Amino acid sequence: MNTNPSDGEFGRQGAKGPIVPKTAAEALRPEAGTPPPSKRSRASRSQVVVFLNFFLSLVILVVLASGAALYFGMQAFIEPGPSANGDTFMIKPNTGVQEIADQLERRSLISDARIFRLGVRATGNESALKAGEYAIKPRASMRDIMELFKSGKSVMYSLTIPEGLTVEQALQRVADQEALTGDMPATLPREGSIATDTLRFTRGATRQQMVDKLIADQKKLVEDVWSHRAPDLPIANIDDFVTLASIVEKETGRSDERSRVAAVFLNRLAKGMRLQSDPTIIYGLFGGKGKPADRPIYQSDLDKQTPYNTYMIKGLPPTPIANPGRAALEAVANPSKTDDLYFVADGNGGHVFAATLEEHNQNVARYRALQKKQADAAAKASGQTTAPAAPDGNADGGNNSDGGENGDAGGDAAQ
Repeated sequence: MNTNPSDGEFGRQGAKGPIVPKTAAEALRPEAGTPPPSKRSRASRSQVVVFLNFFLSLVILVVLASGAALYFGMQAFIEPGPSANGDTFMIKPNTGVQEIADQLERRSLISDARIFRLGVRATGNESALKAGEYAIKPRASMRDIMELFKSGKSVMYSLTIPEGLTVEQALQRVADQEALTGDMPATLPREGSIATDTLRFTRGATRQQMVDKLIADQKKLVEDVWSHRAPDLPIANIDDFVTLASIVEKETGRSDERSRVAAVFLNRLAKGMRLQSDPTIIYGLFGGKGKPADRPIYQSDLDKQTPYNTYMIKGLPPTPIANPGRAALEAVANPSKTDDLYFVADGNGGHVFAATLEEHNQNVARYRALQKKQADAAAKASGQTTAPAAPDGNADGGNNSDGGENGDAGGDAAQ
C-alpha cells in the first residue's frame, strides 16, 4: 500500500487538500511537458536593434583598447629613455612638435616619436617648447625631455677675455669660439676698448653681438671708474687714463702692488720723467699680435724708435697697449700715495720699489745677482760649466748710468 499522499496513479492531491481520485480517462491522458520558449518580439528582431547592440559592443571594445593604449602610452612617456649617455639637442626657431619628435627618435633619445608627440599634445604643451640647445641627461624620459624643452634652459657657453690681451688677441678668441655664428667685424676696434670679462651665451649668438657687448661693457666700466678718480690725478683725459691703465696691466698681475705701480708712473709723469716701461717697447715692436713667447727683450730694443717706446718718448704712448681690467683702471684712478719713482722685479713674481735712483740701483744689483745665481744653477743642472749669455744682452731695466730721468721704472716687466 502506497502511503505517500503525493504518489498514486489514480489520485491527485490538491494544494494542502485531500487526495482526489482520477478517472480512468484522466489517468490515461498525457500531461503537459515543458512549454516552448516564447517567440522574440518583432522589435527585438529589428536591424536597428541589432546594429545598436553591435555598435555598443564595439564602443566598449574601443574604450577598453583606448584605455589600455593610453595606459601603456603614458607608461612609455614617463619611463626612462633609451639613451645611456645623453646628448645635446638643438631646436631651431619655428620647429614643430612632429619634427622634434622625429629627430629625437632618429638620434635614439626617445623610443617612439608618436608617443612623444601625443604626450606633448595631450598635456597641452605643443606650443610651449622653446628654441635652443639643450643638454639631455642619460636615460631622460620623454616627459623629462618635454619639461626641459618647456623650461628654455639652453646650454650656456663661455667666452673669456683675460686682462692684458690686445684687441687683436681678444678678437681672435671671439673668432675661434665655434658656438658663435656670423662674421667678425670688418675693422678692429681701437686698442683698449674691449672688456676683460667672461660672457655667457647660447649657441647661435653672433660674433658681432659678442664684440658689441664687450665694447659697450668696457665703455661703461671706464666711464664709471674715471668718474670716481682722485681729484689730483695728473692725467689730461679719459683716453690717457685707459692708456696708462693698460701699461699698469702689463707691468704686474699682482693685486697687492697694482696701485703702487700706478703711483710710480703717475709720479714720473708729474715730474716729466720718461715712463721707461718694457711692455711699451714690446707693443711698439710687435703691435697687437704680441711678442713671440721665445723672444726676449734685448738691450738694443730700448734704442729702437717707435711711437710706443717710452724709453725714447716723453709722456704716454699714442694709444693703449692692451685691454686693462677693472683692477688696473681703479689702480690708476686712485693710486697709492708714495714717492716711488722706480721698481724692478724681485725674482719671486713681484717687484721692489724705490724713491731714489741710488736705492733703485741697489735693488737692480740684487736682482741681477739673483738672476746670475739662478742661471748658474740651471747651467749646472744641465751639465754646462757656465750659463750661456743671451745675444745682445737681455734688457732688465737696470741700466741707470745716465742719471735719474733715464732710470728704468719698469724693470724686468711682465710681458
